Amino acid sequence: MQPQFGRILTAMVTPFDKDLNVDYARAADLAVHLVETGSDGVVVSGSTGESPTLTREEKIRLFGAVVEAVGGRAVVLAGTGTNSTRDSIELSKAAEAAGVDGLLLVVPYYNKPPQDALYEHFRAVAESVHVPIMLYNVPGRTGTNLAPETVARLAQVPNIVALKEAFGQMDQVSQLRRLVPPDFAIYSGDDSLTLPMLSLGAVGVVSVAAHLVGRRLREMIDQFLAGKVEAAARIHLELFPLFRALFVTSNPIPVKQMLRLVGQDVGSVRPPLGNPTPAEVDMMRQTLKQLGLI
Repeated sequence: MQPQFGRILTAMVTPFDKDLNVDYARAADLAVHLVETGSDGVVVSGSTGESPTLTREEKIRLFGAVVEAVGGRAVVLAGTGTNSTRDSIELSKAAEAAGVDGLLLVVPYYNKPPQDALYEHFRAVAESVHVPIMLYNVPGRTGTNLAPETVARLAQVPNIVALKEAFGQMDQVSQLRRLVPPDFAIYSGDDSLTLPMLSLGAVGVVSVAAHLVGRRLREMIDQFLAGKVEAAARIHLELFPLFRALFVTSNPIPVKQMLRLVGQDVGSVRPPLGNPTPAEVDMMRQTLKQLGLI
C-alpha cells in the first residue's frame, strides 16, 4: 500500500536570485521538475531549504507558490517547526491556510527540551491544525534525540502519522518499528541509509539526492519492494558516492552547487553559509561526471 505521503519526498532547496532574495517563480519550476523526475512530493522550508534564514513572510509565500505549482498532483509538506512552540503553532496554522498537505516538525533546536517537554510541544502543535504531521529527528542539527518511546507516545496523537529519522543508528530504527503502530510511517532522513532502513520497515526517504537522481532512487525503492534486493543494492552502491558528496560540507551548500553544475540555476546560499572550496567543487564535478549527469 502506498504511504500517505508517498515513497520519495524531496527536501527542496530554496532558490535565490543574485541578491539572495527568494526566487518564487524558480521555486515553483523546481517543484514541478522534482515531481516530474520521481518525487511523490516536496518538503518546503526544511533545513535543506535554509529555513533558519527565511523570514516568516518568505516561508508563507513560498508555501503558497509551491502549492499553486504542484498542489493536487503531489504532496507538499511545509517545514514549520521552530524552537518556540508558540511560533511553530502560528506558522503551522499559516501553512495550513496556504493549502499544504501536511507539516514537517523538527525537534526544537538549541534549547534541548527533555522528552516530556518534546511530547507536549509536538502535541500542542498537532492539536492546533487539522493536516497530518511528520516529525523530524536530526540530533546532529538540533542537539536532542527524539527517543523512540516519545515517538510511540506521539503516534497516538491522531494527526501525527510519520517520522523522518536522521539519527543514523539502525538500532534506533529497529526500536522505533517495534514501538510505533504498523501504519505509522518511518522515513529515512539520510539518502545513504534509505536501503538499510527499508529493510527495517521504513517506507521511503525524505531525500536531498532526489534533486539529481530522483528516478534512480525510485527504481531502487521499487526493486527493493519487489523483492529484488541485490538489484536495489547495486543502485545504492552506484549512488553512494553522490550521497557522500552531498554532505562533503554543510547541507545545502553541496546540492545547490551541484544543481548549478547540471544547469539548474537555484542561486547560492544565504550567510552564514558560504560557497564550497575549489577542491570540494572539483570533487562534486567528478562525482556528477561518473554518474553521467554532466
